[in-house]
Amino acid sequence: MKCFHYFKGKHGTGKQRSAPELKSKDYSETDTSTRSTTCSLTSPRGIPELYEEKAHNLRVFSFAELRNATSDFNRLLKIGEGGFGSVYKGSIHPVDGKGEAIVVAIKKLNRDGLQGHKQWVAEVQFLGVVEHPNLVKLIGYCAVDGKRGIQRLLVYEFMPNKSLEDHLFNRSRPALPWKTRLDILLGAAQGLAYLHEGLEVQVIYRDFKSSNVLLDENFKPKLSDFGLAREGPMAGYTHVSTAVVGTHGYAAPDYIETGHLTTKSDVWSFGVVLYEILTGRRSLERNRPKFEQNLLEWVRQFPTDSKKFNSIMDPRLENQLSFGAARRIAKLADNCLLKSAKDRPKMSQVVETLKQIIEGSDGGSEPNENGFDPFNNDPVKSPNKQKEMVPSESWKRRMAHLEKLGENVEGASRRKMMMIRGARVL
Repeated sequence: MKCFHYFKGKHGTGKQRSAPELKSKDYSETDTSTRSTTCSLTSPRGIPELYEEKAHNLRVFSFAELRNATSDFNRLLKIGEGGFGSVYKGSIHPVDGKGEAIVVAIKKLNRDGLQGHKQWVAEVQFLGVVEHPNLVKLIGYCAVDGKRGIQRLLVYEFMPNKSLEDHLFNRSRPALPWKTRLDILLGAAQGLAYLHEGLEVQVIYRDFKSSNVLLDENFKPKLSDFGLAREGPMAGYTHVSTAVVGTHGYAAPDYIETGHLTTKSDVWSFGVVLYEILTGRRSLERNRPKFEQNLLEWVRQFPTDSKKFNSIMDPRLENQLSFGAARRIAKLADNCLLKSAKDRPKMSQVVETLKQIIEGSDGGSEPNENGFDPFNNDPVKSPNKQKEMVPSESWKRRMAHLEKLGENVEGASRRKMMMIRGARVL
């Protein structure tokens, strides 16, 4: 899945330095709706100011340290690659040199890549400020400008189970169980809700997709890659106007058409991933028949209230799931994918809905598929059950007829028995 990026900017100044230059202009595109400030909502401070307060929590590495940590960026240790560059598995020692080495992920800027210094600075800034169980932890960074060029690296906590994308679409891996999928959805939603509503400044993630949802050893999800993140609109404004960036298949159409960025842009992207979780299909797959290539267009042929809905479910689940819960998740996805951004739910509302779905699924209280309304939680009596509970007139007539036949048979049996007894007496 390719990203589309539109930005201009020059790289380093030829100096050597151990800390990044943290200015809002380093990561912000032209912003016509928020004037010259980067502060959002009612906060008097923006991300750069908040970062300066917490920057001491990040460790500054030398390039030599990270080169040694990855055995000179050995290809055998490469665990990923993207627009930013390559990601390597490495090990670093504690600052004091005591204790065991820690396994980490080290992302190295590709100087010829689509993402550059601005995105690197944005990631340092945002991950230096945020702190949540469902956001990947940034341990430190390296920034060196030398005669041989610039070096930009980031050091994260290591996520051994790679990404949600790997487990959904890589057929060589075991299928993700239904319960695990629900837990991943909830954790990812909580991470987005925190960015939107849990900070002093509002953060719009802008690149939510299955490949950016990393999984730890217990399959706990954590959002990664904050290079495209932006602060939300300041008080009195409804959106931020920016150059359009993101990933095809996940970016909200209203954002692509207008460049107006809001938290509801993230909500749309979350709706796309909801359907990926249900179907086991990518948002765009060019190798499928034409009418199946676009996931959202394909699922529209199977409305949630129709009998055909079950056919969209990931066949790798082998029906080991709650179809009632699946319908409710699809309904939630449809709400996230509403054409009008203002009609989409907040991520905090999405979190609450997912919690209710999971509780209903875990509690075993869901009625079977034929008698379940996925959003009202009320059992609906099926026609068969209604017939059992309220006998029809035809059923009553049949029973009365059988009763008469029984009486006739019983009478004939009695007469036959009397004749036999009479014969014995004679």
